[in-house]
Amino acid sequence: MSKPNVWMSVSDLMTGLMIIFLFIAIAYISRVKSNQSVLTDYVETRSQLHDKLVNEFEGDTLKWQMAIGKDLSMKFNNPTVLFTLGSYELSPGFKAILDDFLPRYFDILLNDSLRSRIKEVRIEGHTDDVPFPSVDPDPYIANVILSQQRALSVLRYFRQMPAYKHYSPEQRRLLEFWFTSNGLSYGKSLDNEGEYTLVSGKEISRERSRRVEFRIVTSGDEILENFVNKNRDK
Repeated sequence: MSKPNVWMSVSDLMTGLMIIFLFIAIAYISRVKSNQSVLTDYVETRSQLHDKLVNEFEGDTLKWQMAIGKDLSMKFNNPTVLFTLGSYELSPGFKAILDDFLPRYFDILLNDSLRSRIKEVRIEGHTDDVPFPSVDPDPYIANVILSQQRALSVLRYFRQMPAYKHYSPEQRRLLEFWFTSNGLSYGKSLDNEGEYTLVSGKEISRERSRRVEFRIVTSGDEILENFVNKNRDK
C-alpha cells in the first residue's frame, strides 16, 4: 500500500494561502487608492473654494471685520455693526455690508465650476452667554432663539434684495436648496484669541462670540465623515 504524498498536500496548501494573501493585498491596495482619491478630492475642493473667496474678498476683510476661514467660513466679527444687544433686527451698517457682500458671494457659488460640490451654505447666528429670562428661563435656549432669529433675519433680508430677484428661477431654486439658517446660541463661543472655548478652556469673550457666519459645506465633507466613521469601525 503506497503512502500518501504529504509534501504535495502541504504544497497545495501553501499555494492556496498565497492566492488568498494575493487577493487580500489587491483589496488593500484598492482600498488605499480609493481613500487617497477621497481625501485628495476633499482637500482640493476646499482649497480651491477658499482661494476664490480670498481673491474676491481680501480687500474687504479689514473694513468689514470679516475673517475667511480654511473651513470655508466667512465670519463677521463686529457685534456693534451686526445687531444691537438682544435684538435680531439688522443694523443699517450690516445691511450695507450685506448689500455689497452677498451678490459677489452668490456669484461665486452659482457660477463656479465647483458648484456641483456644494451641499449646503449655512447662515449661522452665534451669541454670548448673557441670559434673557424674558425669552426663556434657560439661558442657552433663550440664546438659541435669539441666534436663530438673527440668522433668519439675514436669510429674509437677502431674499428681498434686488440682486437676488434678478437671478433666474433656476438659480433662485439652487440658492434655496443650499441656504439654511442656524441658531447656535453660545455653543461655539470664542475666547479672546478667537478660539473655541471648549477647545482652549479659556473664558468666553462675549464680544467675539456675538457674530454671524456664512459656511459652505461641500459634498466631500459628508464623504470624508463617512470614510472616517467606516474606518473607525474596522
